[in-house]
Amino acid sequence: MQTNRLYILFIAFASLVSYSSSFSQEKDSIASLPSLDKDFTITNDSIPQNVSVENDTLAKSDSIPAKKEAIQFIIEHAAEDYIHEDVINKRVKLYNQAHVVYDEYDIVSGQMLIDYQTNTVVAKGIPDEDGKYSQLPVFKTKANETTQDSLIFNYKTKKAIIYGLETEQDGINTLGEKTKRVNDSTIFVRNIIFTTSDPRNPDYYLKTTKAKVVPGKKIITGPTNLVLADVPTPLIFPFAYFPLTKKRTSGIIFPTYGESYNQGFFLQNGGYYLAISDYFDLKLTADIYSNSSWGFNAASSYKVRYKFSGQFEFNYDNLITGIEGFSNYSEQKNFNLRWSHSQDSKASPNNRFTASVNLGSSQYFRQSVNESNTGNALNNTLSSSISYYKKFVGTPFNMTLGATHRQNTNTQIVTATLPSLQLNMDRLQPFAPKSGTAKNALQKIGLNYSFKAENRVEALEDEFFSGAILDKAKNGAQHNVSLSTNMKVLKYFSLSPNLTYREVWYTKKINKEYDPVAEEIVTDTLSGFNAFRDYSTSASLSTTVYGMYGFKGKKLKAIRHTMRPSISYSYKPDFGFYYDEIQRNAEGETQTYSQFEGGIYGQPSTGITNAVSFSLANSLEAKVADPESLEGEDKKINLLNSLNLSTAYNFAAESFKLSNFNLTAGTTLFKKMNINMGATLDPYDLDENGRRVDRMSYKNGGPLVRLTSARFSTGYSFSSKDFDKKKNGQKTEEETTPLDQDMFGQNLSNTNDFQHEEESDEAGAKKEKDKNLPQYVSSMPWNIRFSYSTNYTNSNGNGRVTGNSLTVSGDVELSPGWKVGASSGYDFVNNGITYTNLRFSRDLSSWSMNFNWVPLGNNSSYYFFIGVKSSVLSDLKWDKRNVNRDF
Repeated sequence: MQTNRLYILFIAFASLVSYSSSFSQEKDSIASLPSLDKDFTITNDSIPQNVSVENDTLAKSDSIPAKKEAIQFIIEHAAEDYIHEDVINKRVKLYNQAHVVYDEYDIVSGQMLIDYQTNTVVAKGIPDEDGKYSQLPVFKTKANETTQDSLIFNYKTKKAIIYGLETEQDGINTLGEKTKRVNDSTIFVRNIIFTTSDPRNPDYYLKTTKAKVVPGKKIITGPTNLVLADVPTPLIFPFAYFPLTKKRTSGIIFPTYGESYNQGFFLQNGGYYLAISDYFDLKLTADIYSNSSWGFNAASSYKVRYKFSGQFEFNYDNLITGIEGFSNYSEQKNFNLRWSHSQDSKASPNNRFTASVNLGSSQYFRQSVNESNTGNALNNTLSSSISYYKKFVGTPFNMTLGATHRQNTNTQIVTATLPSLQLNMDRLQPFAPKSGTAKNALQKIGLNYSFKAENRVEALEDEFFSGAILDKAKNGAQHNVSLSTNMKVLKYFSLSPNLTYREVWYTKKINKEYDPVAEEIVTDTLSGFNAFRDYSTSASLSTTVYGMYGFKGKKLKAIRHTMRPSISYSYKPDFGFYYDEIQRNAEGETQTYSQFEGGIYGQPSTGITNAVSFSLANSLEAKVADPESLEGEDKKINLLNSLNLSTAYNFAAESFKLSNFNLTAGTTLFKKMNINMGATLDPYDLDENGRRVDRMSYKNGGPLVRLTSARFSTGYSFSSKDFDKKKNGQKTEEETTPLDQDMFGQNLSNTNDFQHEEESDEAGAKKEKDKNLPQYVSSMPWNIRFSYSTNYTNSNGNGRVTGNSLTVSGDVELSPGWKVGASSGYDFVNNGITYTNLRFSRDLSSWSMNFNWVPLGNNSSYYFFIGVKSSVLSDLKWDKRNVNRDF
């Protein structure tokens, strides 16, 4: 009976459980492990596997109570060359791809020895002729997977001795000479180094003689020395603490320091991070300056999967300039609020809520000296939009409730709608057939309806944020109804008649009276429901004309000219009956006014509108032979994307019946160079004072039309990729990135917020390509982008160029990891250099260095940063910044 029990116990041998990993140089400690010599006779594995103690029927009939066995689970084991069971010495040897699975533990090694007398497991690799080991032990659990040179593990006490430790915890690579595993939650290591770079050839590492590792929680070390390129530095820490977690945890955010010309020395973006829950967090930071200035920042991110996500940020600055009591002393209090919210499309298809808010003091970004606001100093507009959309299922109606805000930081004028309501009805075709498509004009008649109501405010910034806007608020509602259809005329023309009706409601109106005592007009605002109505009709006739000119050449086959002329007629009656007549001066002269002046939806129109408008759109294409086409097909090339002309003539107008001619043109050259032009041509003449008069220009000896304004803009970008493609005989693809993107460089992130970014596929492919080059050789990719624009005005006969500037930006990678960039431009009108930015960066895989310099203007500053890229060791850095701002 007892022999039988020992036999079964031998069959279900001990489990292998260990935590740690290693993959480093072979150490002498491997030779000291128990011998796993394979010079013994290979026998067939006659011992059945996968036997469990619970299946031992003999044990159940034993009158002596069975002791609790060390092995409680089914064991699976295998090896590629052999499995040898030494019954006498109670050992099991496995060689070549030895594999053992016990419960949740999985071990693969070159060779393993299980000694169930000492309750130990020895695992190590297989040496080759040069003494190098392969098939090093790999230990897997549900939580992680590790590799080590060798190990001795006691499966009963769960303790282990590990030689040549190498493991990775939250981006930190740990290498230790000898490791003692006490239990599942405590590991002691001697002669250990920590690094975030390649552990076999680290750029840097932190070296210590002893450390305690609590997997998934923390690493605590004794005295630690920073080593750069295997050269010890004088920087020695008395201890080090590395938090390890896969979840968000709260903690201190260390500030960055620097110097400002006006505020002196400062500490920025220091504070505390709160991991409140899995759905949202909160970051509280502050800025302090040596001249008593200060700033406060609060930021939060939130996300509920499959429902919504967003970010919120509030910033407040109290900046002091000069010395109190002197004339140059000033105190600026600015704030900024930003909020973005988006709803998952799968959350609710018939309801949608979105928000994009950016409001605050107009001078916040211009006066802020916080490093994260440098790139926003050039913005002159702040805008916000919040909207809620709802589709009423089963009806043709949908609703949008929203609020908007627009703020000009130069004029400090704020315009906002608080709130606005839009109700729309889908197009209805009451005469359309119940099945099939509408064919004739009657069946195509469509009815549209929309309702809009809003409360609009326009005020200066100080008034807007003080609550005084309630007195300046304007509100109203507008109904729009339209009937339209279309039909074919003379086979090639499309006729589209339209009839519109509008009704406007206001809650206020004005009343004007002449005060004979003060000899002026007095205006009163009266509350109450007021409304006016108007209507109009129109019809447009359009067609498309094609012209083709063929060539007999082998390359150029044909040129096609496409014209889309359109002529429309509109009529609107006179609604002057909504106007009142009052006296305007003591002489008894009168004037008319509308009670709806200043309304957000306008006022009734006076005079009859009886106008004809004309527009002509042109495009030009060429058909050329494609030598790369195997089927011999031709390809199309756009020669002229658009050339459009439009004007109108109002028969009922008392003067200036002919409108200005508007001319626009655009094309693309070399597949990347966009050219856009525009001009306004006035057919009327000017008098000697430069005022426009109702007289045709050509009748006074002038040109047929006068050029009153013109604009021209172009941009182009090219890079080393274009030349590489041409060299390889590939097609140069059209650039899809906007030409003005990153013309002034990218915004800087907070240096104490530095996180490792995921590498793109393109960047990874480039690194792989550069690996094949010598260390001193680089593929040196580069790119250059430029943009040019000019504007001309000549409304009163004194023509002048109001804008004329050229902007250039480019980047070049001098060698793998070294990148240099610059952005600048020149204003030919003001004869000055525009915003200039110089950029230098060095990527050392585990380290990163950045230098960003704005040498000119009120925004002149520089930022220098060098530090570890890993977020865990982000405080291992040195940075320096200087800001020079003149308010």
